[in-house]
Amino acid sequence: MTVYILGGLRTAIVVANTKFKNIRPEIFGAEVLKSLRQKFSLEHVDEIICGNAVGTGGNISRLMALAAGFDESTAALTVDRQCASGAAAISIGYAKISCGLADVIIAGGAESSSLQPLRVYNPNDKRFNLTAVEVQGGYKTAQFSPDEFDALAMLRGAQRVADDEKISRDEMDAWALRSHQRAANSVDNLRDYIVEVAGVREDTGIKKNISRRLLERAPLPLGRDTKISAGNACRINDGAAFVVLASEKFVREKNLNPVAKILDVTTCGVNPLESPRGAQVVADKLLSRNGLTYEELSAIEFNEAFAVIDVLFERSHPTCVDKFNPSGGALAYGHPYGASGAILLIHLLASLKNLHGLGLLSIAGAGGTGEAILIEAIR
Repeated sequence: MTVYILGGLRTAIVVANTKFKNIRPEIFGAEVLKSLRQKFSLEHVDEIICGNAVGTGGNISRLMALAAGFDESTAALTVDRQCASGAAAISIGYAKISCGLADVIIAGGAESSSLQPLRVYNPNDKRFNLTAVEVQGGYKTAQFSPDEFDALAMLRGAQRVADDEKISRDEMDAWALRSHQRAANSVDNLRDYIVEVAGVREDTGIKKNISRRLLERAPLPLGRDTKISAGNACRINDGAAFVVLASEKFVREKNLNPVAKILDVTTCGVNPLESPRGAQVVADKLLSRNGLTYEELSAIEFNEAFAVIDVLFERSHPTCVDKFNPSGGALAYGHPYGASGAILLIHLLASLKNLHGLGLLSIAGAGGTGEAILIEAIR
């Protein structure tokens, strides 16, 4: 059964501890849900699926649905695949509609790094004595691999990949610069997809005047003689993004004009100590399964949590660089973890609005996972 995308909306992507620092993610996420319901005149939604990685726990999607004014009969599910949570939420929605279990689902994600709670291990957990954050047993970053217990695990994973592939800091900084430049040039193209929340409708991480010299001065969080810097790794952010998925029956009965259809989705696992590789691995897997090449795509969105991901793509597919992250990526906008997969899809829809054709989004997740979605724009 065909699964259509009616469209999507997001909040501004805001640097953590700034504009949204006192707003709970279910509250700014609810603003996106309200806007989608109004935009597409949704009288009923079968389910709301929300990706969330560092929230306060529980079913945040249910809180969000109720805060948005959806009827209490509306089902809600929260998904945690870390950075790939938003994409996983969309994939689950796709699967439910494609097999006839639902007709209309809102899927995406919301994240507030500003309000990320400090959690505490149980004293019976051996990790209780390994932590050193504010209080004994306290931690903010979950453990992603049985072989590593480190709050900087993601940074170290990117460093390992850069070392293994002999990727220079200069190569990564070049991509960071390109990301900010493309994002700055895409502000007008994305404006209609952004819902105003608390008076904010502008992404706050984009640096229009960034230069190579500034990037060269960026701090190295892993210390001297390392390559991953505050400039070629994404910032932490707050934000929410959701899309409306619908069945062919729903589209026909409501006489709607969808903007795209989902052709396929997939996921993968990779070495958890080198999680940035997940984006390329899962994208290759999805295209191979559909008998496609990158050259046949009109637009490609990878979540560039680290510029090492961009460099790997450029080396493998140098002829596709122009259609890779054409609106810039997370190095400029930032990375509100659970929402990023849906942000990628919205940016993909914006690119395909004029290009049409096929589009691919791919995102790596902490712990060594990947999620990819293949879509086709509808003229």
